[in-house]
Amino acid sequence: MAHIPSMTDTSFNAVMNLLRARDVIEERIAGELASVHGLMLKEAMLLMHLEGAPLGRLTRVELAKRLHSSASTVTRMATPMEKLGLVSRQSDDRDARLAFVVLTKAGQIKITEARATLAKQADDLFQDRWQEGEIEALSGLLARLVAGAPGRLA
Repeated sequence: MAHIPSMTDTSFNAVMNLLRARDVIEERIAGELASVHGLMLKEAMLLMHLEGAPLGRLTRVELAKRLHSSASTVTRMATPMEKLGLVSRQSDDRDARLAFVVLTKAGQIKITEARATLAKQADDLFQDRWQEGEIEALSGLLARLVAGAPGRLA
């Protein structure tokens, strides 16, 4: 008896392809980002989230939501970045228990430079394989897939 593909098969295959694509993209991006800018991909993402936040600051809990990690992971990431002067820590004037991770001027410069590298890598990734309309369609479909997730970066 022939197997008739179901929505589950199609969905499963789509998710597996997305996960494989994420791994390939991350591998391609991570090396140049680290060698040129000294940043891990997650660190660049953290800086981009701060860059787009009001006042250039977010709590560790909000950053954790946006990075799909834990607040303790954000703390472990932010501590060395703070020593490098890319971010700073700021207490809330009204609630001393609440602390923000703040993008510094040096962090702004670093993420501006890293964003240019990421944009070039994005162009290289799609070069010779995709037409502009296909890239726009893919972008729209992926945006729809993650609609409602915190922290849009585009």
